[in-house]
Formats: sequence, C-alpha cells, structure tokens
Amino acid sequence: MSTLVAGSTYPPQLTDVERDNLVLAIKDWSIGNGLAIRPPPAVIPINADPAGIAAINAPVTLFPSQFPRICFEQGKAVQQTYNDLYAAVSRDEDFLAHIVKEVADGDDFIRNLWQIHLKVKQEGYTQPLSLGLFRSDYMVHQDASTTPPSLTAKQVEFNTIASSFGGLSCLTSKLHRYLAATEYPLIKEGIPAGSLDLPESSAVKGLAGGIEAAFNAYPPSELGHPKCIIFLVQGDERNVFDQRHLEYQIASSSPKAPVFRLAFSDILTYTTVANTPKRQLLYRLPRNPEKVFEVAVIYMRAGYGPGDYPDQRAWDARYHLERSAAIKCPTVLTQLAGTKKVQQVLATPRSSSAPSMLGRFINDDTPAAGDLWRTFTNIYPMDTSEAGLEARQKALDPVTCQAYVLKPQREGGGNNIYRGAIPGFLKSVPEEHWGSFILMELITPPPVSNLILRNGKVEQGGVICELGVYGTCLWNQNSGEVFRNEEAGYLLRTKGDKSEEGGVAAGYGCMDSCSLV
Repeated sequence: MSTLVAGSTYPPQLTDVERDNLVLAIKDWSIGNGLAIRPPPAVIPINADPAGIAAINAPVTLFPSQFPRICFEQGKAVQQTYNDLYAAVSRDEDFLAHIVKEVADGDDFIRNLWQIHLKVKQEGYTQPLSLGLFRSDYMVHQDASTTPPSLTAKQVEFNTIASSFGGLSCLTSKLHRYLAATEYPLIKEGIPAGSLDLPESSAVKGLAGGIEAAFNAYPPSELGHPKCIIFLVQGDERNVFDQRHLEYQIASSSPKAPVFRLAFSDILTYTTVANTPKRQLLYRLPRNPEKVFEVAVIYMRAGYGPGDYPDQRAWDARYHLERSAAIKCPTVLTQLAGTKKVQQVLATPRSSSAPSMLGRFINDDTPAAGDLWRTFTNIYPMDTSEAGLEARQKALDPVTCQAYVLKPQREGGGNNIYRGAIPGFLKSVPEEHWGSFILMELITPPPVSNLILRNGKVEQGGVICELGVYGTCLWNQNSGEVFRNEEAGYLLRTKGDKSEEGGVAAGYGCMDSCSLV
C-alpha cells in the first residue's frame, strides 16, 4: 500500500495525549450520532443494566484504512451483475435442488429450508415478487508474481440474508470525514485537511430504497387494512441501532410506510395468514390488538442460522411466512442461493469439455461474466468427486492445509475453520458429512496498519480489511423480470491480522471506512 506522503507512515504516530484526545472525540461523536451497539455482558453485566438502557460506541478504527482505489471501484462496478446472477440462481429450482442434495446429508438446516420450499410449492406460491438486499464481500489479493505486485478484489462470500451494517457503515464514513476535517490536521504528524480521498457510503438510502420499492410494488389491501413492513429480528439483538437507521430512513419516505419490529420467536403469536386464495399476512399490533396491518414486506434480520430455530414451532413460523403473500427478503430459495456451495460451484472454471456452471446464468463470453471471473478465488468441493478427493488431501495434510479455510453453509461470524485447525476438525466430523463443507484458498492481502477502539481500549498493529458492497434487487420469480437492480453503498470491516474471523457483531471485527489510494 502506498504511504500518505513520501517518507511518512500511515496512520501517523500518536502521542499518548493525542491518542486519548482522538478516542474521546470518537466516543462522543459515535454516541451522539448513533454509531452504537448494545454492550456485551462482558462489558456491562446484565445485572448492572437490568432495564437494557445502555449503549456503547461500535468497535471502530481511529483512522480510515488505506484501500486500493482499483479494488474499490472493481467491487462497486460488478455489483449489479452479481444482483442479476443471484436473482437468476434463486429462480433455478433444478440447480438449487442439486446443491441441496450435495450438502443435505451433513446439514439438517439446509435440508429443513428446502423442505419448506417443497411444502409451499405443493400448495402453490401466491407472491411472485422477491426482494434481495445483498452484500458481496471482498478482500484485496496481492499477486506477488507480477512486477509490481498486482492488486485484485477477490470475493470472500455473497450474502443473501441479513446483510448487516449498512446503517453503521454510513456513520463510520461520516465519523472519519469529521475527524479528517477537525482532528487529524492537529496531530503533530498531521494529515492536512482535504488530503484523504474518503468516499461516502450511501448504504442506508440504498438499502431502505430497496425495501420501499418492494413496499410500493405490493398492491393496496383487498381486506381494507393499511400496509406495513416487518423487520424480523432476534429477540436479544445487540446490533439494534444498525437496523434502526434503516427504519428511520424508511420513516421519512413518501408515501408513508409503517415499520414494525417483530422477534422471530413471536411470528406465530402476532401474525396470521388470511384464509383467502392470496393468503395475506396480517399483523396484529401487540400494544393495540385492534389495529391490524397487512404485511407487504418481511425484511429478515433473523432466521439465517440454526440458532434461530430451536424447536419445531420456529420452523412452523418460517413456513407460515413463506406461504403468505408478503414479499420476502429473502425467500427460502434466495436464502439457499447464498450457500457457500453455490459460490463454490459458480466459481469452478469451465473445462475444455464442458461449459462452466456460471454459464448457465450468464454467457461466459460476455464482459459481465469476465468481471465476475476476476473476483473469483479458488474454491473446492469436499465431496467424493475427483476435485473433492483432491481437496480432502489438501485439507488433511498438516502442511498444505495452512493455505486454506474450511467453510460450512452458514451466515454470520465464527463458523469457519482455518489453516492448521482443519485436519483435526475434519477428523471430528463423520466423513459422510464432509460434502457439506467447501475449501477456499486463503486470500493474501497487502500489509495495512491501524488502531482499533473496542470496548474503550485501543488495539494497534497490522489489520486485514474486508470490503462489502451492497446491492438491491426486486424481481418476479416466475417471469424473471427485474424491476430494480442497484448498487447500494459500501461497508469496510477490519480485524487484527492475527484474528481469523471478521464478524463485528460476533466480536471479531470492527467498523472502518476507506481512504482510497
């Protein structure tokens, strides 16, 4: 990465007094502007805050991290193609059936989701529209085999459900722009005002715009009820403010779109499906049961992992939503399109004897397909195919495994197995379940340094940055017609370079923004 000024380092060296002053400015700005989370019990025990009124600033970098402009622009430019691709994947039931068959033996969660689709399909879907709020995540790959080393954005994963941190990413961008104007120039090794290229994130407007488009596409209620949007959330959500910023943006829309938060565990308590051919989803306001709304859009920030389905009632609730007329974000099929196995299959290069699987959805010889291929990294199956058996050898070898990460079909941080831990983990899992994992070659980013403020303490050293590019897509699942396809802002998450996982809510990463170089 380049330095800010010849002979200088980035970020600049801070004295203790300068660091403490910067930390104070960040803490106050963050709480004053909603760059916040509910504190984990390790920071503020539940018995010290029984009413749940406490909030702390989200983990954040003291400076925006340097990020290659070429990779930033690459990620943004390809997002609409990715939106089209995953909308098309969600419509291809035969392809998804094959994917599910590949992983279902070792993955009850994926199998249960597919069973819901089959059950609703037998009854008949009543809502053809589908909404995707997507996020494609990248790391910078530095190829040292070229002179000078080339930098490319390589995809880590594609998220089709609960793509979080749109709200906090916008605020982190604003925080760093504020500090660049007020604080950084006053440091002894100061950064002159206006010398950093700090792109704003438009994620709140972009994501809210997608939800509003779906709300407006849903027709007026034939049953005489006002329409509403449901944010489906986890009951103990710590990342509540990130979600609230989207709600507040929607609240300012015209025409008005009422938004209500509903815990996943309360679906069957407060919603019913009308006994009509359209099966409208009706929401009865808990605080005023006489008020009934017809749900136009369900935006799911829960339901993405097994932890949200502790019993059969939870699975019944998901089926209840899926069979209703509400526009789902996402449907079960779109959620399944986001599995790691889909990513692995799409990224498998074509051979001389057969076209690539990507070519099933996008012509392999088009510039758009070429843009996708440049973001793919090497991903391998862990099944009993020739490629899978070769991957198993690499994963089990104590030397070659150091270059890989083993991934299950899961969203959210904390699920992956890295490097030397892979052989032991595989030996603890029945071999017939290995096919439910994929093996990804680790991306090698260039060295970057920063300081992270987490729970009031500053961590300093090497960091790894992950760029997320948001997209919104509204399409007809039957006809394939796309009504909205937009790139919708960006997120930068950063973690210490000794940390394997990157989830902010899971306690691994922190919020960041880009300083383009």
